[in-house]
Amino acid sequence: MEQSPPAAEPGSAFESAKRQFFEGLAALQAGRFEEAEQAFLASLEAVPGRVSTLLNLGTTRLKLHRPVEAIAAADAVLAAEPGDVDALAIRAMALARLGLHDHALATYDRLLEADPRLAEMWSHRGSLLREMGRLDEAAEAYAQARARGDDGELNDYCLAAVAGGTPPVAAPPRYIEGLFDDYSSEFDAHLVGVLGYCAHIVLAANLPEPDRRFGSALDLGCGTGLCGPLVKPRADRLTGVDLAGRMLEQARALGVYDRLERAELVAWLEANLETFDLIVSADVFIYIGDLERLFAGARRALATGGVFCFSIELAASGSGSGSDSDGAGTGFALQPSLRYTHGAGYIRELATRHAFAVERSLHAPLRQDRQQTVDGMYFYLTAS
Repeated sequence: MEQSPPAAEPGSAFESAKRQFFEGLAALQAGRFEEAEQAFLASLEAVPGRVSTLLNLGTTRLKLHRPVEAIAAADAVLAAEPGDVDALAIRAMALARLGLHDHALATYDRLLEADPRLAEMWSHRGSLLREMGRLDEAAEAYAQARARGDDGELNDYCLAAVAGGTPPVAAPPRYIEGLFDDYSSEFDAHLVGVLGYCAHIVLAANLPEPDRRFGSALDLGCGTGLCGPLVKPRADRLTGVDLAGRMLEQARALGVYDRLERAELVAWLEANLETFDLIVSADVFIYIGDLERLFAGARRALATGGVFCFSIELAASGSGSGSDSDGAGTGFALQPSLRYTHGAGYIRELATRHAFAVERSLHAPLRQDRQQTVDGMYFYLTAS
């Protein structure tokens, strides 16, 4: 633990560094990462080499998706204090983001050998091993994380993805919110530009009755609003719902949504009193396994004759799921990617049970993942 600095006269370099440091902390905690970085840099200019400031600078640069610079801040700490576990953690996470998996794993191992009580780092190590395809080792790491007090719901979800067994009905809200809030600033560029994501385009382009106009439309899991500009020309009023607040900020900036709400999707549908003529949900069900409650809520929210359209991910051939009977009879399965796949037969069963008619379904890609095409299906249901 770092010792408190000696007292200094107001107006000294130390007082300036201290003020900038706390301004940086406040900005970091508020999610204003660029502002936080500038404050920490100013603090280091006044008092160079201060460990606590360097560590927070490294954390901020991870938030800014600048792992090389995060490593530089961590290495400055490690040069003075070679065993600093916080610096090792920053370095390990940054190396993992750079895709330097072997180096990242060696750093996690060094870190956890120094202090095996760091439960969250066991979970990060598990995620790295999962990315490397070493699923048995990943399961052991997630189990260690859970046993040592890290988020039980999150680690159980990850364990189910790598070790099989009965999957939870949906991804934990904390996982969804954290994943997409952290990803929000570069989401569109990475998803569309790098991964070739096209689900929003396919879903909107194949809406039935090209001349039909919808009075009220709902974009369920709207994210940054990729569907919004494609749907709004055919809807008098467009509502978007998503759990990730920073994704909603991106959607709001588009100016195409009449209303945006931050909420968990199923809970929002169950509390909703509005009626819609169109509900679209592009690449959202990959985070919801059991779709029973969502279908029930969508049917209550949809006017008779209204359209409910969405995409699902199908499991890769040979993975044991993705067919009409995938997921050991549940109709869904949680993959090591931490995404759910669904069977086409499961969707048709849900449609029948909740008074939907399947007007159309089509087989088309969703995105790329590790240079492989991710197989999907698109469904267009009508409320009977």
